[in-house]
Amino acid sequence: MAVSKTHDASRITPAINAGHLVFGENRVQEAQRKWPALQAAHLDCRLHLIGPLQTNKVRDAVALFDVIETVDRPKLARAIAEACRRAERNVACFIQVNTGEEPQKAGIPPQEAPAFIEECRGMEGLNVVGLMCIPPQNEEPSLHFALLADLAARHDLPRLSMGMSADFETAIAFGATDVRVGTAIFGPRAARGDSPA
Repeated sequence: MAVSKTHDASRITPAINAGHLVFGENRVQEAQRKWPALQAAHLDCRLHLIGPLQTNKVRDAVALFDVIETVDRPKLARAIAEACRRAERNVACFIQVNTGEEPQKAGIPPQEAPAFIEECRGMEGLNVVGLMCIPPQNEEPSLHFALLADLAARHDLPRLSMGMSADFETAIAFGATDVRVGTAIFGPRAARGDSPA
């Protein structure tokens, strides 16, 4: 997917016109400002939420996004399941695994992931299709990609969202079905602190 966070519609439209249809955004509010008009004009576009999601933004996220990649705690999973049922929407979900167990990063710890995956799969309205991770910047990403791929295989989950501009080729070698590429498509972004969606 083309990660279009911080880029406005004038930067995104040329990518759509060139044939790209899958995009990723970090924040619900930012996506709400620019994507409804883009989606209305380009019905084939698919939008992924790839940033942390607060439970008070779940209804908005379910209304706007086709995929939510950052399911990482039971309360959030239950809120998404309920919102999907109420809206009668089938939003594909990835469970985010914090493979590096970094305290500042979202995601369920690997040792808690098996039980959480099964809990999520038992929730009516929650369509779990795969796993997502963001490896630590200073570690070999292949170790994290291998861990995620093994976890997905053990739970019969077909999709893996892993890999970004600097390491997507390695991620694909380890079975990534979804890669998040922003800088390599849109160029560098202005520095901005990540806050929950």
